Amino acid sequence: MRIQQVRRSLGEFANRRRIDSRARHTLIMAAALLPVIFLWGCAGIVSGKNTQPQNTQPPQTYLISGTISPIAGGSGATVTLSGAASATTTSDATGNFTFTALANGTYSLTPSHAGYTFTPTSLSVTVNGANLTTGVSFTATAQTYSISGTISPTAGGSGAMVALSGAASATTTANGSGAYTFTGLANGAYTVTPSHTGYTISPVSQNATVNGASVTGINFTATVQTAPTFSISGTISPTVGGSGATVALSGAASASTTANSSGAFTFSGLSNGTYTLTPSHTGYTFSPISQNATVGGANVSGVNFTATAQTAPTYSISGTISPAAGGDLATVTLSGAANTTAIANATGGYTFTGLADGVYTVTPSNSGYTFSPANQAVSVNGANVAGVNFTATVAQSHSVALTWTASTSTVSGYNVYRGTVNGGPYTLVNSAPVAGLSFTDSTVQNGLIYYYVATAVDSSGNESAYSTPAQANVP
Repeated sequence: MRIQQVRRSLGEFANRRRIDSRARHTLIMAAALLPVIFLWGCAGIVSGKNTQPQNTQPPQTYLISGTISPIAGGSGATVTLSGAASATTTSDATGNFTFTALANGTYSLTPSHAGYTFTPTSLSVTVNGANLTTGVSFTATAQTYSISGTISPTAGGSGAMVALSGAASATTTANGSGAYTFTGLANGAYTVTPSHTGYTISPVSQNATVNGASVTGINFTATVQTAPTFSISGTISPTVGGSGATVALSGAASASTTANSSGAFTFSGLSNGTYTLTPSHTGYTFSPISQNATVGGANVSGVNFTATAQTAPTYSISGTISPAAGGDLATVTLSGAANTTAIANATGGYTFTGLADGVYTVTPSNSGYTFSPANQAVSVNGANVAGVNFTATVAQSHSVALTWTASTSTVSGYNVYRGTVNGGPYTLVNSAPVAGLSFTDSTVQNGLIYYYVATAVDSSGNESAYSTPAQANVP
């Protein structure tokens, strides 16, 4: 619309002849400027379509957190992050660590701590639009090392006792070649001291420092003692407690021995000095617990001990059978961890005593009575068990009445047989041949099924084959 108006105005000015030169000059300038103004306006309109600044935000970031356990290995551990970004951090006093301001991507985390190894060695994780706070965990395992050496010559080293003290305490016995080893040791300062009855050791002890590696070559030389040596001996009684007991010697020298089948023991090759003897035997206590013995230029004997078998505590199982009529004089059977019986008193009470921990079954019985429950399982575990009760019910007696058809032969009587399996075997019920054609069996037990057969017997004692079985269900 603006372009058309400008062109129409220019045409009208060109057709007028009475326009003075001053006015014509002004109009020409206006006509010349209009296209410029128009072009500027068009440029302004076109460029104005994207003049508003766009609202841009920084990309979202996330965190990765995890834990190194146990605390001893996790506290102060260094964790290195690599992959989509690189960083390091130190876990806190409880082994927790966190990396923040992480973009989406795949990362690798690797822990390290002097004196520890880690499982897994490193862990690959992926950040994808959320914080990663689960499943990032490591287990630290303390590195351990060994101290080893040899005591020579073999005669003095074989069987020598070697004591370790300092950052940890332990003892070991040198093998047949005089070699010894202490394993599972953490970094620290240790002292190694060997001993062997009848030998002096040079040096007396040696220091060894473990610092990130095993220590070898802590060697000693054993020299046979030239001075006279002596012995300490004694007996542990009674024989059952002394035979096979272990006796430890400490003090001026260290050793151990096993008492013989009579409970006697001896330590030989001892130099002058004060010693302590301590016996031990599984299942026994000793009086006294230990004894001191001083060797001063002579053998020492009579260092004796008394062994007493340790007795484990015992417990009881008790209960009542009611009513008293059914419980009085009832027999109660105990089976399982121990087997015994008890007779209930006039009020139906019973007790089993002196029982060790274990599982037992209690079963009552009394002629003419049934019991509910028939039996009970009882577990004794560090305490008496009471209230193992039963109810006695008078048993209803039953009998089976039998009849049969007379034999067509001449007979002197009939025999009646009974079994619990159809087809036998069968057991004779009557004590003498039955003269008639009927018999009542009053010896049946409740709850069983019986099968009866009959035979005919002649005057010579000859007996016929079994009749067809007859079944009787006793309720």
